[in-house]
Amino acid sequence: MSSLYYVKLGKIVKEFDLEVLRGAEGYEERRIETEDINRPGLQLTGFFDYFDPSRLQVIGKVETTYLEGLSPQQRRDSFEQLLSQDITALIIARGIEPFPECMEMAEKYDRTILRSQETTSTLISTLIAGLKTYLSPRITRHGVLVDVYGEGVLLLGESGVGKSETAIELVKRGHRLIADDAVEIKRNAAMRLMGSAPELIRHYIELRGIGVIDVRRLFGMSAVKEEAEIDMVISLEQWKDGAMYNRLGLEELYTTILEVQVPSLTIPVKPGRNLAVIVEVAAMNNRHKKMGYNAALEFTKQINQHFDQAMSAQAQNK
Repeated sequence: MSSLYYVKLGKIVKEFDLEVLRGAEGYEERRIETEDINRPGLQLTGFFDYFDPSRLQVIGKVETTYLEGLSPQQRRDSFEQLLSQDITALIIARGIEPFPECMEMAEKYDRTILRSQETTSTLISTLIAGLKTYLSPRITRHGVLVDVYGEGVLLLGESGVGKSETAIELVKRGHRLIADDAVEIKRNAAMRLMGSAPELIRHYIELRGIGVIDVRRLFGMSAVKEEAEIDMVISLEQWKDGAMYNRLGLEELYTTILEVQVPSLTIPVKPGRNLAVIVEVAAMNNRHKKMGYNAALEFTKQINQHFDQAMSAQAQNK
């Protein structure tokens, strides 16, 4: 079954500066759908149980040393067994010169042979980290993502509630826009949510009555950011008379996105409320909470101490 997410081999070759020793036909469009990497030491000896050809294959000093001890015909047989499989690509680490038998079999079976100057362990770890990013679960949410004092704040709410207007006010106050209207959210290996904008609408924002503006050109490069971790979710909703809103902030609320819980707030909107300032304060308060200080708990503690002292004084007066 094909994976929902993939990255093309050509993108990996470019990003990791891999040298193409031989490219199979259409290799740049070859899809990589697994984040796992394989070192085919056992396969070079002829053991192919549980072998997954869809993984990138990496050989380094250990495999090369083993192959050097074989005769040319034995090496040819080893590479034929490996490259007759429909592997995505074979990557040679440490800048090692490929064996002639390897290139011969790659030509015979039309396989891609790549080379990296990195050590084997470094190459594998960076490849896995990169593939995890490309293949991580993702969704798109209708909202606005802004960086406020280093906190990634995802603004959600119905169309017309004022998300974009709040974002542009925050940009004017020195904060940065990541995405407007559509926010692409990915979950990385550390179970953190990263948000970015679709390439087509990146750096643009829509303001009703004005239209679409280019934030990067209007406010400068310091007003935009390519990607940010989502640290909190703020839902904007029209003020409803009689509705119960959080007054003290003692209750910790969370929004679950891609199985990750993110602290969340609901802010009622009505004329006269400066939403940009409220979002700034919410971001700073969220940062304080992560650093171990909770103003609501501290306030409640002081109130309780005050009442305890008052009750104690009243008891003594009796």
